[in-house]
Amino acid sequence: MNFQQLIQMIPLVEQIESYNISQTIDCPADRHLLIIVRRGHIKVQAHDHEPAVCTQAFACHPDYGPYTIQSPRTKEVEYAVITYRMLPEHHLWTLHGPLTTISEYKIHYMVDELIRTTHDISMHSAQEEAAHQFRMRMMFERILFIYLYESRITHEKKSSFESIEETLSYINEHYMVELTLPMLARRAGMSVGHYTVLFKKHTGTTMTSYLHTLRVEKAKLLLSQKNLLAKEIAQRVGYVDYFHFSKVFKKITGCSPTVYQQQQTSKN
Repeated sequence: MNFQQLIQMIPLVEQIESYNISQTIDCPADRHLLIIVRRGHIKVQAHDHEPAVCTQAFACHPDYGPYTIQSPRTKEVEYAVITYRMLPEHHLWTLHGPLTTISEYKIHYMVDELIRTTHDISMHSAQEEAAHQFRMRMMFERILFIYLYESRITHEKKSSFESIEETLSYINEHYMVELTLPMLARRAGMSVGHYTVLFKKHTGTTMTSYLHTLRVEKAKLLLSQKNLLAKEIAQRVGYVDYFHFSKVFKKITGCSPTVYQQQQTSKN
């Protein structure tokens, strides 16, 4: 998320203004914009791109401008637009698109400080003005750091969620074959420990319990609908050892597979 770029560059704030209206803003070739939503939400649309609903922040890159900002007519909205440039100018700075944070109060405080400092900066001596500009640079670097770092965390959480979802789909489709925790963790691209924690957080149970419950549910369907021996059904749902299957089945349902089958037969 651009940390390799940011460590080699210096951001300089040139202008910061607050708005509550819809507008189209240009992004000159050597300038970047950071839109920070302070109240409500807006829609931001780059040239030839689909509009994006923005509730926190949006980074505008000159390659994709101009940008159309739409504020809802029925709700109050306030957003700040920070115009900045990156030095050295020949270095690559690719930040673009929605940004997220869990530190909104901290961001909004620093935006207030940037606005106040910008308005006060011309009222001081050259030495004080330089000090104020340096303070603005540090605050803006902090803002960029927070957005880059916390947007990355959000992205990683989303990626982890999607990885768990993918392995759940895999379990649901391949419950009848041997499935192990290390195998599924590798499939999700995680350590066994990390996968175990996220799996339980996502499903409310362990991978082993999830798999046993799924297999028992599949076995119950077969015991109700198929004229098969319980031992055959055990193998069909992934249990090589019938006695292990019977133990798991009884623990989950309260009765053995043969008793369950007899109960279903008597109902029919």
